[in-house]
Amino acid sequence: MFDLSPQDWTAVALSLRVAAVSTVIALPFGIIIAMLLARGSFWGKSLLDAAVHLPLVLPPVVTGYLLLISLGRKAPLGAFLADHFGIVFSFRWTGAAVACGIMAFPLLVRAIRLSIEAIDRRFEDAAATLGANRGWTFITVTLPLALPGIIAGMMLAFARALGEFGATITFVSNIPGETQTISAAIYSLIQVPGGDADALKLVVISVVICVVALLASEWLAKRAAARLHGA
Repeated sequence: MFDLSPQDWTAVALSLRVAAVSTVIALPFGIIIAMLLARGSFWGKSLLDAAVHLPLVLPPVVTGYLLLISLGRKAPLGAFLADHFGIVFSFRWTGAAVACGIMAFPLLVRAIRLSIEAIDRRFEDAAATLGANRGWTFITVTLPLALPGIIAGMMLAFARALGEFGATITFVSNIPGETQTISAAIYSLIQVPGGDADALKLVVISVVICVVALLASEWLAKRAAARLHGA
């Protein structure tokens, strides 16, 4: 059933690495932005909210093109990073991680934001009454209470990153062994005669990975909620 070629297994492994790296890197930024949107009151909050959710409404190819003209080797920012720090994103797996992280970021932020908004502010007020500053209150009260939402957001972001295609192929192309993820590998297989069978195998693997990720998310969220309630 899963007698895939080494190239196809490389695409599976690369997809898992890209999805995991993009989720981990996006997480701290997602928590900060979610906290600002949930509790902040400042000029431009609506603009920030719109900017965060823009990847959900823009065609993925547009997002990939914007990344290409901003982080490509010939782009000012991309050239600066490459010349001064040796950091290259275009046509590298790291660029795929950036593209996937941006496409998954709105789902991550929304899940965490909803979780923070659902927290009873009296718990935080009680911590402040006991002398805890805002930073310590966030670490010891807000963050643990928002943990189920954080876990759900991470798993949604992981699943979204795993299935990303348009932005990735536009920004980093479809290079076997370097930037070819599961989605790109499936696309390549269905373009050649007789490739449907191998494409179907990759589809099944993708479904299995996403289902496992979602089930793990549900289990971890329930465990986190049980611990918070002292179960």
